Amino acid sequence: MDSNGRQPAADQAYEAIRRRIMSGELPDGARLKEQSLASEMGLSRTPVREAITRLLHEGFVERGEGYSTRVAHFPEDELDQIFEIRRRLECYAAERAALMATEEQINELDKLTNEMEALSPPQTEADYQRISVVNSAFHRIISEAAKSPRLIAVLSMAVDVGIVSRTYHSYAKADLIRATRHHRELVDAIRARSPDWASSVMSSHVLAAARSAAHPVGTD
Repeated sequence: MDSNGRQPAADQAYEAIRRRIMSGELPDGARLKEQSLASEMGLSRTPVREAITRLLHEGFVERGEGYSTRVAHFPEDELDQIFEIRRRLECYAAERAALMATEEQINELDKLTNEMEALSPPQTEADYQRISVVNSAFHRIISEAAKSPRLIAVLSMAVDVGIVSRTYHSYAKADLIRATRHHRELVDAIRARSPDWASSVMSSHVLAAARSAAHPVGTD
């Protein structure tokens, strides 16, 4: 925020474009034209360009021909690979967290799970955005609790922010409730210092996310 309490223009552009991608208003493969987007938002091209660069890094946007950019499309096989890599890494992180997490980290996981339970299933776009933030924080704490800088580095490359965020929008209400229950059980497993239990729950959790990403609501 600036001194007048306004968001920086690049943040405004980022949130507006991201929201349109998440809602499907900008579908997979849609070309992002800086000048058109800037005019629609009443901004200059510079903050829009900065926003698109950020969305590129997060996986929401990809390069097209030449200097063009478009909303990213993920073939089903690529999704399968991404989620399988994520599953194996996050199961290992959950195992280590069950053995090494501090009481403070476990309590924070519990607190985040309480918030997810209160938000599930999401009713508004703000709910979706918040639950995505809380989910990211939850998984980040598990990776930090594993006490392996190398694992954290590999996970940061394997877990695509764009895919994880968009997965929440493809969940049916029952799927969202189940995901939250997985988080609750992960807290229980880590508190019980049971690596096998934690790994098993994490595996189910990521496999369910993979199915929701590959088969959005209304496509089955």
